Amino acid sequence: MQHRSYSQIRKQLEEGQLTCVELIKNHLAVIDQKNSLNAFLSVYGNEAIARAIEVDQKIKNHTAGKLAGLVVGIKDLLCYKDHPLQGSSKILSGFISQFNATAVQRLLDEDAIIIGRQNCDEFGMGSSNENSAFAPVLNDLDNSRVSGGSSGGSAVAVQAGMCQVSLGTDTGGSVRQPAAFCGLVGLKPTYSRISRYGLAAYASSFDCIGILANHVEDIALVLEVIA
Repeated sequence: MQHRSYSQIRKQLEEGQLTCVELIKNHLAVIDQKNSLNAFLSVYGNEAIARAIEVDQKIKNHTAGKLAGLVVGIKDLLCYKDHPLQGSSKILSGFISQFNATAVQRLLDEDAIIIGRQNCDEFGMGSSNENSAFAPVLNDLDNSRVSGGSSGGSAVAVQAGMCQVSLGTDTGGSVRQPAAFCGLVGLKPTYSRISRYGLAAYASSFDCIGILANHVEDIALVLEVIA
């Protein structure tokens, strides 16, 4: 699959060759088609389409933010208000976030669209994404191989074309290693470069919110927004 950079997508959106609604529907179709990879624990399809309609109008009005039309998945350790957070564990079954993580809020403020929450090793503790209460994440290139972890769902979602960018977390390699296993770019930023507010912690003195994408320029743009 040829993965377009966000700048290419944004150009098409602004020229009217593509709409955010079409973009979301394409990603939702891939998520449905590749459901067996087990990358997502929740998919916010109807909500993402409704938000895409709003962002399309902003693009027409020339009031859209820096990330308008960027489709993002978030690891199941990041708070997204009024949505579940479980850390891929049954311990937090039924827990609903009461606020947005700072990184999530900054994405929303620039008109990114969050499509769902992604599977991971339970509470970020693992390196193969086989240690999830909701079954392993499979590598899209070879289903007999692991995705890497703990941000395996976040990596595979980008790898398989389910979203354009994912936010993961990295304590001792949990963004960088799955990025390597899935052929992506993965950034663990300098500690504290991205706020950890709203991140369910594993080891607070090491945890970093990181970014996974197919293109370095996409990572740079997202970092610019959420740092």
